[in-house]
Amino acid sequence: MYHPDHPLGEYQVANQVHVLDAPRAIGWRTGEEKEGGHLEFGGWTWRYDLVPLGPSETEVRLTYDWSAVPASIREYLRFPPFGAGHLADSLRHLAALATAG
Repeated sequence: MYHPDHPLGEYQVANQVHVLDAPRAIGWRTGEEKEGGHLEFGGWTWRYDLVPLGPSETEVRLTYDWSAVPASIREYLRFPPFGAGHLADSLRHLAALATAG
């Protein structure tokens, strides 16, 4: 991934799914792999809640929770780290995956 405010700019992420209620919801914690393969999560979660509205339409709610992000990360990363357009970009990406798979 890339974020201009991250100290390294480009970085790897690890995701841990903590909500899986197919086909209604998926949520995950984002973190990184530390030395020795230890995974450490940064205190924020992402979640998609899906509500079918018809045969080809779904309402999607994307929720971020940054309440547990430590001060050391908040020093260089503003929250939310993405603008309002991120949801639309994310949904386009998911739609492309769904139609390709």
